[in-house]
Amino acid sequence: MLENALKNKNDHFDYKDMTARLQDTLSGLQLKIRDKKLPVIVVFEGWGASGKGSLIAEMIKYLDPRFFKVHSTLTATESEKRYPLLKRFWENIPEYGKMSVMDRSWYQELAIARMEEGISADEYNARINSVNSFERQLSDDGYLIIKLFLHISKDEQKRRFIKLRDDDETKWRVTELDKKRHKHYDEYYEAFDDMLVKTNSPHAPWKIIETTDKAFTKFQMFNILVSQITNALNVDMTSAPVVEDFPLVPMPALADISLEGKTVSRNKYAEQLKKCQKELSKLHSRLYQAKIPLIIAFEGWDAAGKGGAIKRIASALDPRGYEAIPIAAPDRTELNHHYLWRFWNHLPKTGHIAIFDRTWYGRVMVERIEGFTKPERCAQAYTEINEFEKDLTDSGAVVVKFWLQIDKDEQLKRFTERQNTPEKQWKITDEDWRNREKWDQYEDAVNEMLRRTSTVYAPWNVIEANDKLYARLKTMQIIINAAEKKLKEVKKKK
Repeated sequence: MLENALKNKNDHFDYKDMTARLQDTLSGLQLKIRDKKLPVIVVFEGWGASGKGSLIAEMIKYLDPRFFKVHSTLTATESEKRYPLLKRFWENIPEYGKMSVMDRSWYQELAIARMEEGISADEYNARINSVNSFERQLSDDGYLIIKLFLHISKDEQKRRFIKLRDDDETKWRVTELDKKRHKHYDEYYEAFDDMLVKTNSPHAPWKIIETTDKAFTKFQMFNILVSQITNALNVDMTSAPVVEDFPLVPMPALADISLEGKTVSRNKYAEQLKKCQKELSKLHSRLYQAKIPLIIAFEGWDAAGKGGAIKRIASALDPRGYEAIPIAAPDRTELNHHYLWRFWNHLPKTGHIAIFDRTWYGRVMVERIEGFTKPERCAQAYTEINEFEKDLTDSGAVVVKFWLQIDKDEQLKRFTERQNTPEKQWKITDEDWRNREKWDQYEDAVNEMLRRTSTVYAPWNVIEANDKLYARLKTMQIIINAAEKKLKEVKKKK
């Protein structure tokens, strides 16, 4: 792609005058971005000394500072490395109607990492896939991603480095790493070109800007910004269907799962609970030492016993190393982001545990059935969720997912008990009764969810929960087994 860098400069055109008009247009477009709630991400990548900083400075002169933020991407800190690769970038996506300007971005984790961190070809390709999925997910949600790669020749880079080094005020900007990259320019060229080809997609295409001529460079940048933003504002951004290709575990329909005989006596429960909690406590310590994050996701019918199961699990854990996260309806800030944004913000770091009381699966259940989200976005969520969970497991996390299954009679019994017990009345709401009336619709949605998102790397576990005691023991044993399996796999690799 770098061979095709824009070089169609016409000496007869007054680029300064044309750029000035584009700058005024961009300033006006920001109001339309805000009014239409179009989120925009502008990515600046390129060679050292290619002019990223000066172009960003030129760009933001014409923007209202209340509606954009510039993010400079540095090498990941040790703390950031304890999370999945893309977490820190998910945190910086803009709200609907605002802009994020990236001075370098997630692309530093691709070609640069390949050249300087020695990541394997498999890891490199896995990162490429994660980035492509990340950008497609944002695009499907209505985000406009403008990607600019600033290109200069080896000779031009050398000339700029010399100029910077000859000035006492700027010589600090040329680092030993810059010199190393310049010395191996041809190798970096190949790495950059491979990265650009593999991440050039219809929903987030690369624009290569050859930056030797400053006036022409500015014209190209503003022309690309204005044309892409104008197009996004005037055209409904519809996405092509995503072809699903995930290794799935066959799941039975809920109606085919027998709840009969799934009980335990109170004496046996007390004995087994103590044993499970003791094992889980030890495993938490081992997970911490091995720096393995554990994500436990609870879904299920209202009154199925999620809270009770979570309480018994949490009581076995070191409170310094876990967080229980109740998921309610999204607040105003969360509604102004991609729906996965709030879950990326709650991921555990290595060695820690996150327990979700309801999860990202609300997208394909309550949001789908209650009409809170467009049907096409709900349909896309199955793929997005599978990709999200793959990112988690690829980063080393263990993902354990539970659906707590009870029948309608048991739910009615529990609802009635809550309503008739003063200290439990806060647990029952009018919404619970309304949801019960839509049992069949929810059952259909859950069956599809289980069928399409039970992957080999993050399978669903359906827990027979008519007996709460039985359900608590089974969930804990599954968590124990999953943690032990992961610890063995990690030990085997060492």
